[in-house]
Amino acid sequence: MIKQQLHIALVEDEINIAENYRDALQRIGYRVSLFHNRQDALDALTTSLPDMAIIDVGLQDEYEGGFDLCRMLRQLSETLPIIFLTARNSELDEISALRLGADDYLTKDVSIHQVLARVSALFRRIQALNKPQPTDEQILSRGPLRINVERIETYWQDQPVMLTLTEFWIVHTLAKHPGQVKNRDQLMDAAHVVLDNNTITTHIKRIRKKFNHIDIEFNAIKTAYGMGYRWVIE
Repeated sequence: MIKQQLHIALVEDEINIAENYRDALQRIGYRVSLFHNRQDALDALTTSLPDMAIIDVGLQDEYEGGFDLCRMLRQLSETLPIIFLTARNSELDEISALRLGADDYLTKDVSIHQVLARVSALFRRIQALNKPQPTDEQILSRGPLRINVERIETYWQDQPVMLTLTEFWIVHTLAKHPGQVKNRDQLMDAAHVVLDNNTITTHIKRIRKKFNHIDIEFNAIKTAYGMGYRWVIE
């Protein structure tokens, strides 16, 4: 049983599917709130954020209602874990979801056991981030980069970089060992999440873009082709 019943908001317009996922999540100890459209979800979640949101892309008559909801939730919290669970399996939709700040993108053809595994992996990552660290590891500095592990905050040239949880952990892992190439499996292990190669690549692109927004000359994350990525201090 999961302690303190972590709260998951499940936004899915197909009632039978929503209830099946809800029942599966509740069986392993989560508290689940169901919403069948974007507006009802937004009204409730604006008042009180859950511990995680699982969202479909299409919601009733809104073809991209889930994307709009994700965008709004990201404005409320940069660190709220968000998973898309949808029948739409196009690469464009997946990239759009990740660009909006989703932590994972699953299609409904995956088994319920895999869905539960992804949910558990995201929560394990949060627990790892919140786990007390030795004092000398609370602040990680690498040139213009400063990471506050305790607060889950990242700064570049003293300006905040608004990273999602997945992005934060990837940056932390790379910067903690500058010069060392980290392959995709190592990045996934460090982030306590299961992602495919394309998704890791998309996250790296989003991270670079966020740093470039502050510093157009940012080039600290290098690609080691066929191997992975490394953080370089110039």
